[in-house]
Amino acid sequence: MIVRPKQHWFRRLFVWHGSVLSEILFRLSLNLGMSIVAILCFQWYEALGIKLTLAPFSLLGVAIAIFLGFRNSVSYARFTEARVLWGSLLIVNRSLLRQIKSIFPQRRELAQEFSALQIAFSYCLKHQLRGTAMNDDLARILPDHDWKTLVASSAPCNRILLLMGEWLGEKRQTGEISDIIFQSIDENLNKLSAVLAGCERISNTPIPYAYSLIVHRTVYLFCTLLPFALVPDLHYMTPLVSVFISYTFISLDALAEELEDPFGTAPNDLPLNAMCKNMEINLLEMNDETELPAKLLPDKRYQLK
Repeated sequence: MIVRPKQHWFRRLFVWHGSVLSEILFRLSLNLGMSIVAILCFQWYEALGIKLTLAPFSLLGVAIAIFLGFRNSVSYARFTEARVLWGSLLIVNRSLLRQIKSIFPQRRELAQEFSALQIAFSYCLKHQLRGTAMNDDLARILPDHDWKTLVASSAPCNRILLLMGEWLGEKRQTGEISDIIFQSIDENLNKLSAVLAGCERISNTPIPYAYSLIVHRTVYLFCTLLPFALVPDLHYMTPLVSVFISYTFISLDALAEELEDPFGTAPNDLPLNAMCKNMEINLLEMNDETELPAKLLPDKRYQLK
């Protein structure tokens, strides 16, 4: 994800990194090529009586704008929900560890055991959503037996929740935790389970493919034929106007596709690495740990993944 300080409006016009322009540049060059073809062939197809007017393109352009606006709203809603879920994850983790430390104020090792499971859950969820290997992070956080069990599981995040529940159940059986306190902590575990289910719902349920395909095809057909409708009136200005209009439609289509999966590593996706690292630092500080990992700060181009 790109995290930038506030920029001057003029400088923002020329921002390259983090925009979708780098991804659609080749597609815009194709539109430029079609504009040149339209100029070169204008007299030929005009002699044949073939003429495209702007009237149908005006109607179609309005329809495409409405559909693109709806699709971008849906994609941004998915992005916003994903961010809210990860914000809830941080809140619940802080609350859980605070409860554990309040119950066992003199037993630091218990808080360390439980916080390790919490940190492992955050990293495990990130890797599960991105489809990346979680071995290194889990091996760094958990004992050998636990992380090997998790890696072998088909649902490692759910397995960590089970380990948390078993940990609490043992303390309840030994009388170290009362039924009321157990119920209170268990409610926060249920909230973690809800965060997991919410993230899985977003990750496993994309926008219906047929809907995206219709919008995608219509946009590119519109941009391909647009130069032939503009050239009778604009002539040599056709490439400039056609590329500008195509940039508007194609960039919106590309941005909606990028935001549809907010858990990826694209410039506009959620910075899950930084979120997991921040969560780990928060929990370690609550345990009064002195050796903390370094925060992930924006680089020269203000990028966090």
